[in-house]
Amino acid sequence: MTGTARGTASGAAPGPILFINPNSSQAVTDGIAAALAPLAPQRGPAFEAVCVPHGPSTIASANEAARAAVDVAELARSRPDCSAFVIACFSDPGLEATREAVAQPVFGLQEAGVLTALARADLFGIIALGPRSVARHRLRLRQMGVLERMVDELPLNNASAEAVGTSDAIFEETAALGAALKARGAGALVLGCAGFAPRRAALEARLGMAVIDPVQAAGAMALGSVIS
Repeated sequence: MTGTARGTASGAAPGPILFINPNSSQAVTDGIAAALAPLAPQRGPAFEAVCVPHGPSTIASANEAARAAVDVAELARSRPDCSAFVIACFSDPGLEATREAVAQPVFGLQEAGVLTALARADLFGIIALGPRSVARHRLRLRQMGVLERMVDELPLNNASAEAVGTSDAIFEETAALGAALKARGAGALVLGCAGFAPRRAALEARLGMAVIDPVQAAGAMALGSVIS
């Protein structure tokens, strides 16, 4: 997806809202772009999604998240034409560092997804790619001060960011975890990876509950921060 030059006092159109996917999967990046397409305004900033070619295929460990934080901040600094940035990884790697590095608004998928869930229901649950992701997500939730409103976070068996948006078998596993969280009282389900984006509508129809795609949640927040 492409965008226009960043807005100026002369009335030029605002620059794109850039989604930075810190993994190297082009398929996940394409899924992000497809999820954002319905939100694109007729007049206003375009959405653009890019990946980090030298990144891992999935951000699965704390080490990979730490490296991703550096990549995200550097990429954002290299794009002064953008009107806002979104870190398209659910543990929000580099969120604070990127906010410090650039003047534009910066959003994270986990923060945006959880805040959107809290606007839809009293209690929420999260589905993660694997067990190692849960600890990173919990730290971020503690920083946000929302742990008491989370029913639980349940992990898949180390699924990849690409597979959660394409595999029918993993879709069934995801639906089963979502049903378990609903049975425990969750009124909204947050999908814990950008790769889930193509499955949001199908999961919501299957589960009969609010299912939050953090890509769309962050896109809506970023758009609201730059349109006039």
